[in-house]
Amino acid sequence: MSRGLTPSQTVGPFYWGTLVKTCHAELAAPGVAGERVALALSLHDVEGAVVPDGVLEIWQANSHGRYNHPDDRRNLPLDAGFEGFGRASTDAKGVARFGTVRPGRVPWPAGGLQAAHVNVSVFARGVLNRLATRLYFDGDAALAEDPVLNLVEPARRGTLIARRNGEGVWHLPIHLGGPQETVFFDI
Repeated sequence: MSRGLTPSQTVGPFYWGTLVKTCHAELAAPGVAGERVALALSLHDVEGAVVPDGVLEIWQANSHGRYNHPDDRRNLPLDAGFEGFGRASTDAKGVARFGTVRPGRVPWPAGGLQAAHVNVSVFARGVLNRLATRLYFDGDAALAEDPVLNLVEPARRGTLIARRNGEGVWHLPIHLGGPQETVFFDI
């Protein structure tokens, strides 16, 4: 009996089939209030190459600015058919796609409102703990007053801002490292 090398795994065992089966990338059922948006998040490694086996999770408020979470007790509507959570694996081109609604603005604990944003968690090979980042929408007038975005050095803010492509899809490239590294938050 010959003994081969054990395949390398950062964390494991990694039950890919089970994880992918729990994915749901369509966050908003028909009839949910708000502007429908399509998101395409591309995942890249330090060298800029696509990561075809990553998993991205998003969590966001509904179009009224309320999270579907027991701690959000504000007197704002909750939409049946909108959890605000989604998970998608990246495809062969390194892209995870989501269908959702543009989130409403949510309060900042110190006062004021945050710009519309989507919270993003990144899971990928070589990453032991999830990486947390955000997706903001290009052209949003509220970006200038967003307290989280204003904590980021101005030259790096663009790594958090999705831009709409010719088909109307909001695209955000996420770079795990290198010269275009995305801003990740220590939460």
